[in-house]
Amino acid sequence: MPATRAKLSFSDRERTAAERLIELALQEDLGEQGEDVTCSSLIGTQDQGAVQLVARRAGVLAGLPVARMVFARLDLNIRFEAFVDEGLPLQPGTVAAELSGPLRSLLIGERTALNFLTHLSGVATLTRRYVDAVAGTAATIFDTRKTLPGYRALQKYAVRAGGGANHRMGLFDGCLIKDNHLAAWMASGKAGGIAEAVREARRAVGAGIPVEVEVETLEQLRDALGGLPHIVLLDNMSAAMLGDAVAIRNSVAPSVQLEASG
Repeated sequence: MPATRAKLSFSDRERTAAERLIELALQEDLGEQGEDVTCSSLIGTQDQGAVQLVARRAGVLAGLPVARMVFARLDLNIRFEAFVDEGLPLQPGTVAAELSGPLRSLLIGERTALNFLTHLSGVATLTRRYVDAVAGTAATIFDTRKTLPGYRALQKYAVRAGGGANHRMGLFDGCLIKDNHLAAWMASGKAGGIAEAVREARRAVGAGIPVEVEVETLEQLRDALGGLPHIVLLDNMSAAMLGDAVAIRNSVAPSVQLEASG
């Protein structure tokens, strides 16, 4: 399992998303009273302790910045020391981080921090499996918008930790013309086929936003290439059809990128 070559950045967008989710998670756990009744019953306010975050299975690490933020939100007296960089492989028994400080705060934040770590590391680990599968080819593994509400920025961060790449963040930063868009456009009485829809979209969004169109058949691909989209998404095509699609793209519009999904 290869290591991520470049050090992963945790952006302001991801930090803002993490702050919102952490606040929600702690509200769910601590309720209106803001209390862990078990810790209040058994753990003294002056009691100190230390814990380690240890991998139980092999995988790829993602989420330590969020875990650090969980404990910082609870108690600034907690010391958090990471031993493994984000995006690097973990083996069973690997100590990813060590925390020390007020024992109550360590116990209160434990589950919330682990929920973020296990979910994001799971996304990174699965992504790495696909990245490894296409190693040695010109293919790149991208994510989608099929994310949990509120988690999109963090899940896309985890995809990068696994060696994948990010597609558009939302509906605002990429124009993807899908079958329903085409059906609605044509039903409105617009003349022309897919190529004309692509040209109209390119005129409307301007030069700063990529235009992509989804096709399901090779005939639709030929039509779409006439409009010179930035990307054509080949949806649910067989391996043989994908090979034919690449050959068609190479002969008609080699500058257009191809994606495959399904």
